[in-house]
Amino acid sequence: MSLHGIIDGCMQNNQRASRHLYEQYYGYSLKIVFRYIYRYDKAVDVVNDGFVKIFTKLHTFHYESSQNVEMIFMGWLKTIMIHTAIDRLRKDSFLHEIGMTNEEIWIADKLQSADQALLYKELINEVKKLPPGYRVVFNMYVIDGFTHQEIANQLKISVGTSKSNLSKAKNLLRTYIKRNELQMQYATSK
Repeated sequence: MSLHGIIDGCMQNNQRASRHLYEQYYGYSLKIVFRYIYRYDKAVDVVNDGFVKIFTKLHTFHYESSQNVEMIFMGWLKTIMIHTAIDRLRKDSFLHEIGMTNEEIWIADKLQSADQALLYKELINEVKKLPPGYRVVFNMYVIDGFTHQEIANQLKISVGTSKSNLSKAKNLLRTYIKRNELQMQYATSK
């Protein structure tokens, strides 16, 4: 079944089409949400809430038949999942999420060398250590490409706070990386 057909079926309340859409994009949605919410049970709840929004708002999804529908749909879905995750974080007052995520949820370039892949995983581990407010702004700006104005609007903070949180996140990451480098130099010098 094509995505065109699935979307049409969902808009006609076809349960089979809805289930197909959910199953096809569930994993992608969970990877997106995991960048913001690290507890699996909460992330699953957010994904399900996001799909409720998708099914409710599917009539607002528009595309030209000649366009790459899947790419446009995935961008639309990603936006909804990010907004739903942020809404949950805001509702929970950015409480630190307990639990760890599998590094595979961060999309890495398959063409990376082994050293690049290792550095990437180390960086992601350090991102996970950032305070929640810094981590969310870092994810939204660096990973998801939001502007500071969009971040400010979504998080209900000022643009200056968004910029400040990003700067502080980058400084903390630099500190973490330098500390790790010093530890590795110390370990290899023994």
